[in-house]
Amino acid sequence: MGKILRRTFLIGGAAIVGGVAFGAYYVTRPYDNPLEGRTAEGESTFNPFVKITNDNTITIIVPRAEMGQGVTTSLAALVAEELDVTLDAIQVEHGPASAAYYNSAMLEEGAPFPPYEHGLIAETVRDVMGGVGKVLGLQVTGGSSATKDAWMKMREAGCAARETLKAAAAEREGVSASQASTDNGHVVIGDKRIPYGELAEAAAAMSPPSGMELKSESEWSLIGKSQPRTDVLAKSTGAPIFASDVRQPDMLFATVRMNPRLGGPMNSFDASEAEKIAGVVKVVDITGEADELFGGGFAVIATNSWAAFRGADAVKVDWGRANYPETSDELFQTLEAAFDNADTAHVAREDGDTDLVFADAPRDQIVEAEYRVPHLAHATMEPMNATAHLREVDGRMKLDLWTGTQAPTITQSDSAWAAGIEDASDVEIHTTYMGGGFGRRGEVDVTRHAIRVAKHTDGKPVQVIWSREEDMSHDTYRPASIGRMRGIMGDDGLPRAVEISAASPSIIGSVMARTFPSLNPAGPDNTMFQGLHDQAYAIENYKASAHQADISIPIGFWRSVGHSYNAWYFESFLDELAVSAGKDPVEMRIAMLKEHPQAVAVVEKVAEMSNWGTSSGAGTGKGIAYHWSFGAWVAMVIEVSSNSDVISIDNVWAACDLGTVVDPRIVKAQIQSGAVYGLSAALGQEITFRDGMVEQSNFHDYDAMRINQCPTITVELIKNTEHMGGAGEPGTPPAIPALANAIFAATGKRVRTMPLSKEVEFAA
Repeated sequence: MGKILRRTFLIGGAAIVGGVAFGAYYVTRPYDNPLEGRTAEGESTFNPFVKITNDNTITIIVPRAEMGQGVTTSLAALVAEELDVTLDAIQVEHGPASAAYYNSAMLEEGAPFPPYEHGLIAETVRDVMGGVGKVLGLQVTGGSSATKDAWMKMREAGCAARETLKAAAAEREGVSASQASTDNGHVVIGDKRIPYGELAEAAAAMSPPSGMELKSESEWSLIGKSQPRTDVLAKSTGAPIFASDVRQPDMLFATVRMNPRLGGPMNSFDASEAEKIAGVVKVVDITGEADELFGGGFAVIATNSWAAFRGADAVKVDWGRANYPETSDELFQTLEAAFDNADTAHVAREDGDTDLVFADAPRDQIVEAEYRVPHLAHATMEPMNATAHLREVDGRMKLDLWTGTQAPTITQSDSAWAAGIEDASDVEIHTTYMGGGFGRRGEVDVTRHAIRVAKHTDGKPVQVIWSREEDMSHDTYRPASIGRMRGIMGDDGLPRAVEISAASPSIIGSVMARTFPSLNPAGPDNTMFQGLHDQAYAIENYKASAHQADISIPIGFWRSVGHSYNAWYFESFLDELAVSAGKDPVEMRIAMLKEHPQAVAVVEKVAEMSNWGTSSGAGTGKGIAYHWSFGAWVAMVIEVSSNSDVISIDNVWAACDLGTVVDPRIVKAQIQSGAVYGLSAALGQEITFRDGMVEQSNFHDYDAMRINQCPTITVELIKNTEHMGGAGEPGTPPAIPALANAIFAATGKRVRTMPLSKEVEFAA
């Protein structure tokens, strides 16, 4: 591993704590069980993750957002494994917003060290960052961290419930607990099989015995094996599980229109024509405080959503200007200028002396390239929406929110502020299933708007749903970026020196300004360097830096965050270097990764899977990319064919190592999904600006890969690492460079601008 310049990252990480020092007590103290006081008659709670009723209904709390990635199956299996029940014998709930469901793994993974670095500083920083996650009580789904974070917590919860049930049965039967065992929802003592429900009330009142032991791997019956998904029936039958399905008595409906110049003011509006439309109740200004970043806008409240949409179209508005360049060309000029601003330059990793090597090298031996990516939308299939019920109860304001959120505790505290409620416990977050998330549903704009609308409904609940056009044009986008690279090959056919610089706005700065405006992030944004400073390649002289551009367009976490574009820069440029030296791209990567057998193994495996080195015929080509992200080692080969200059994506092969896998089928599906998400961006997705406004409005001009375009995707999982990695995001970063490298292999055309469809035509 090279010399990561850690100090700047630590300054930025410390800012997350908000300057609050905390000791061991605050890190180790347990949170109260949020299920206490929430149980129904005949129901007992053992800990924050397990409830059992007298009639033997077993409920497992999975406090992470289900947005298609399968956590309601894989995380439930962790508890069920230790509790000795099958998944068809349980129910799954998300549970309340609570600090007890904090995610420490996400912040641990945010430390500026890859998992293969285990030095004192790396481990100390990870421990500190994990402690921050607990102290702040951040209940968040993100960073492909759900399974890693749950791995011990939820297994221990199931184990504790199992052992107290055994103790209760032993006490009832007058025998030693050592004489009791469990089997499929029963405690077994001799020839007696006692259902858990008969023991639940007594067991829940007991403290778990000391010296509990988790099951050994040889005893696992669920973990490591694919299970029927717990959500498949509801999703297949159209059950009302999404936020847009919520219905409450006397509910109203509303939609919002915010300034299409993002963050700009609303100078005035005329709602007279809208108020004449049947079903429209009122039109209200929902502009926030003067310093809020969401800009000005209005909402139309109606008795049905169609009337709200029609009403919004009829409102006449004078929108103000926004504070950013008004065209995409001007935006890229701002990114270009960032390279020349020394005050915004941050070096993340520096090995050897690249300046000296390049200064001494003949000019014709230096390979240079510039790559560009546009802004991208999340484009979730379910538009943003939330249902808010704000009313007075016994002299106190109460708020119920039904929404798909990746951050329930953040949403709860932010919503209390937005509603003017002093005690956040008076805000109840009902977290629903999500029709796509990808980072978008960790934002608070949709709930703030819903609360402002609810202040005008006289205590009635109101569902605020965005139109597809409002959603597409008011996203928190993946930022546009430019990557500049230069390299020189050595006599051994390996890169002797590589220098990569990237320019982009700060994702962390943008997110914190919206969500935690009182905190000021110091130091550079770690997401700007993701995929540049943390890869396992051995390069004698290597320098990675980032340049922060000041662009006030709202940006946020998009699937795989900075890895999504930095992997394209890095892996495409490595391919260019290999070609310049006549080196096989697979052989070169294996040689550069020789100090890391996990990386070598996935590269060798995917080469075997794809029959690398063989051709499928004239006009075909294969491209490879390897990338580590979110704890997972992933190598991918893509094969394309060119017919009359039209590119078809025929095959994708991926080899992955993310350590212990809870559910192989879910992990493979996530790698496939990540690849399709990346390929969708490559095929034609971009967000462009004209007159300060987003030009794209729906799937007709921001399309995703269609099923007829989707290649055969083969995924193999191997295990050579003990570190548990994530699955939701690591399939995205290598997809684009593998495709671009395959296009070069098939056509000789090197594409350096996204989407790739700017320069090549893909089969429709």
